[in-house]
This record gives sequence, C-alpha cells and structure tokens, in this order.
Amino acid sequence: MNQNYLFTSTRWRLASSYTIVMGLILSLCGIGLYQTVAHAHLQSQDRELEALSGVLHDSLEPILKQPGQIDTSVQRVLPNLCILDENSKASCAQVNNLKRHILGTIQQDNYYARFWTLSGGAVAVAGNLPEGIPANLDTTTWQTLQTKNDRYHQVSILLKNNQNQPWGYMQVGHSLKESDRHLATLKLILLLGLPISMLLVGGASWWLAGKAMRPVYSSYQQIQQFTADAAHELRTPIAVICAAVEMALATSPSLESEADSTLQTVERQSRRLSQLVQDLLLLSRMDRQEQQDRPSPPIKFQSCCLNDLIGDLVEELADIAIAAKISLE
Repeated sequence: MNQNYLFTSTRWRLASSYTIVMGLILSLCGIGLYQTVAHAHLQSQDRELEALSGVLHDSLEPILKQPGQIDTSVQRVLPNLCILDENSKASCAQVNNLKRHILGTIQQDNYYARFWTLSGGAVAVAGNLPEGIPANLDTTTWQTLQTKNDRYHQVSILLKNNQNQPWGYMQVGHSLKESDRHLATLKLILLLGLPISMLLVGGASWWLAGKAMRPVYSSYQQIQQFTADAAHELRTPIAVICAAVEMALATSPSLESEADSTLQTVERQSRRLSQLVQDLLLLSRMDRQEQQDRPSPPIKFQSCCLNDLIGDLVEELADIAIAAKISLE
C-alpha cells in the first residue's frame, strides 16, 4: 500500500487531518487549563486580601476618630506605621508595644497597606510599599497594578470612624510575583508539551490511517485483479465473434439486406467491445506497473483436464481457422 501513490497520498491526508484536529483540541485544552489555573490563583489572592483587609477594617474602625487623622491608638494596632506629612516625607513612628498576630502579614515584603483621606491625600503607609505604584487614589474596589519588575493586586475599602462617619480609604495589596512564577512554569510546560504531543499524535494518526485503509486497499486489489482477469477472459470470445461475423459476411455475399445489416452491426459492436477490453487491459497494466518493485505473491498451481481445455479452445477458434483456411486439430 505504501508504494501506491493514491493510497499513500490519501493516508497522508488522513493522518494530517487527524493531527490538525487533535492539535486544535489539545491547544484549546491547554489554553483552558492555563486560564483556569490563572483564575484559581487570582481567586485565591482575592480571598486572602479580603480576609486581611476585613480584619484590618474591623480592628481600625472602632479606634478611628477624626477623619483623615491617625493617632497613637492606630499606631499601636499597626506597628512601624509610616505617617506622611504635608511634604510627603515619611516620619515613621517607632512603637514597641505588643504586636498583634494579624499584623505580621502586613510587615512581610510582599504586602502593604496605604491610607488616604476622602479627598485623595496620602495619610500613612504600612509595610513595604513597592516602587512604581501610582501615587494617586483610585477608589476602584479591585485593581491589578503593573510596575517595572512586578505585578500587584490590591483592594480599596472605605473606612469609617467610631461615630460611623466616613474617615477615608484603606488600600491593601500584595505582590503577584509568586503566582506569576507558577503561571510562567505552567505556560512553559504547556508550550513544550504541545509539540511533543503533536509528534505522538502524528505517529499514532499515521498508524491508524494505515490500519483503517488496509481493508479498502485489499478491496481495491481484488477489483483490480477482477478487471484484469475479466478482460483476459473476454478477449477470446470477442475475437471469435468478430471472426465468425467476418467469415459470414465474406462467404455469403448473397444474404438479404436486412441480415447483412444485422451482421455489420454485430461486427461494429464487437470491435467496439474489443477496444473496451483493450482499454481495461491497459489500465490494469498501468496500475500494476506502479507496484512492479513489490515482491510478487507466490503462484498457486491448480490441476486441470487438458482434454477439456483443448476441446474448448478448438471450439472457440474453429470459425477463425475456417476463415484463415487452416485445419485445426
């Protein structure tokens, strides 16, 4: 089958179609997996920020007094809180009181908190504020900020004082560096795994296409063999018919016009049928020529009666022998 151009090209097309379809499916699955993992990471970060900002919100609102002002009670809750003066220079108040457990997270390098007045003025900063973070207030609840070297996710919350009046805004954020690193590793695995998967799918598609086409090729060979055998078998009877008609026309010139016309019609159609048989033999030889390099199957011999075979041949060729004035025995 590999040496037949028609079946080889069809096999290539089938294997290519399988590979392209599976490649699209794998690509869509990879994109879906990446988006799902990225969304799961973002949801996890959101829940973590919600929990931390909620604890800070519940801890600060009972002790906040004047809007936009931070007193010592707030500094006890947030150790190492940096109060910003009018010139935006940090004058950090060092407080050595007992630190609450919930504030240890704010003091980590990847977390920060900022406090703003209602008019958008910066009041204080807690934690390690990254460089490149916008210095203006954005009251959008969830934001993703891009700096030169990292990404940050933050949440903005409106704070109220102990008299239930608006005090200002609090922004709590953290770095997405660790999450981005995991996503980059996943992307690299998917990008490297896709070509390897495509090679495996391509090999499997080639094998499956060959296996699927084997019965079709077997049927094609049987049809090809039947065409050749039928053409060979039809040559002799047609030749006999043509010879008989020619002999009848040559030896009986006194035939009636109707009979003569009928014999001429039979002769024309016999020659046409003979030409069709020659064409079938030609097509059969052309198909077999493509496979001439293949090892031929072993010949299976079958016993036959020579008397019957020769008797059939004498009967079929009798008219031709008479026309040629040959005594056939």
